[in-house]
Amino acid sequence: MATYLIIIIYIAFICLGLPDSLLGSAWPAMSLELNAHLDTGGIISMVITIGTIISSLFSYKLINRYGTWKVTTVSVLLSAIALIGFSAAPSFIWLIVFAIPLGLGGGSVDAGLNNYVALNYKPHHMSWLHSFWGIGATFGPVIIGYFIKKDNNWRSGYLTVSILLFINIALLFLSRPLWVKTSPLSNDTVCKKAEKPSSSSMLKNKTLYLSLLSCMFYCGTEITAGLWGSSFLVEEKRLTPGTAASWISLYYAGITIGRLLIGFLAMKIESKVLIRSGQLTALSGAILLLLPFGTSSLSLLGFILIGLGCAPIYPNILHETPNRFGHAHSQRIMGLQMAAAYLGSTLLPPLTGFIARKSGMIVLPVMLIIFITGMLSSSEGINFILHKKI
Repeated sequence: MATYLIIIIYIAFICLGLPDSLLGSAWPAMSLELNAHLDTGGIISMVITIGTIISSLFSYKLINRYGTWKVTTVSVLLSAIALIGFSAAPSFIWLIVFAIPLGLGGGSVDAGLNNYVALNYKPHHMSWLHSFWGIGATFGPVIIGYFIKKDNNWRSGYLTVSILLFINIALLFLSRPLWVKTSPLSNDTVCKKAEKPSSSSMLKNKTLYLSLLSCMFYCGTEITAGLWGSSFLVEEKRLTPGTAASWISLYYAGITIGRLLIGFLAMKIESKVLIRSGQLTALSGAILLLLPFGTSSLSLLGFILIGLGCAPIYPNILHETPNRFGHAHSQRIMGLQMAAAYLGSTLLPPLTGFIARKSGMIVLPVMLIIFITGMLSSSEGINFILHKKI
């Protein structure tokens, strides 16, 4: 039963990843058609992530009341409807409107499924889970790039992804019996038994603060590279929008393939080692983008290295949540970590876009280096605190 259910969760994460990479890949073409400034793509991204933050913070209450299956199904439905809206949006304002349900559809299902896997499965399953997210994130730009190259029709790309999400909804309905027979450590069971931790104990937990910072800088790094990568390649390397979108799909492929491989390494290597190695790899990729003599091929290598570096970071941080904060409170802490991650998505990509509007897209690798360094410092702070407790 557990094997069948993890396969369903894997498929759900593919559909969770598909919409995440669409905006950045399609925005150069979308902004031209809708007569919007390049940096306003950050505003849409910000609205999406604000919705995701809100649903992440309420994920504990939603899952406690309705159960993981209902929250997951309704969340995917919201995302599918929002993508239909994107495909038909006549103006920039309508993109903002449909960004709201797209964001709300992502937060609760993300927090719920991550905590379920952290409680019930071994670390390599978490890496593989996020590699399936990467499959969706990789094929998002491929789908958009195909339709842009074919007839400059990004709308058909959004509509195609929406259809895929409706197929996933049908699969979720058929799999309902698997969700009813939950394990003893399922979110639904643990949430109902958990007692709310006191405010004083939360405020005194330095590890929690550093973990939230790590999640914030990680998600800021990942989304910033994905959102502005195509624009960087178009402006600085003079690639066409369609080619740039296809190239950025390799960035997401780096995340996907990396997480697939890390799943095997996680059986033998400690999480903290995998996290540190990933951060250093991503940092080297950002430095390649910054090199003034870098060719377009070198930039492609830089994005691939950033993707490979991102691969082990987030899954291992999330899987450590029950170990660091206790099983009874892991869903609440997971929601906070999701909110912090999406806060990074809300603030850091628009900040990068604002600065880029003033100084050009050459600022992208500089911002990525700053974000990755902040993430590395936070993670090493956690390691230092935990080592002192031993």
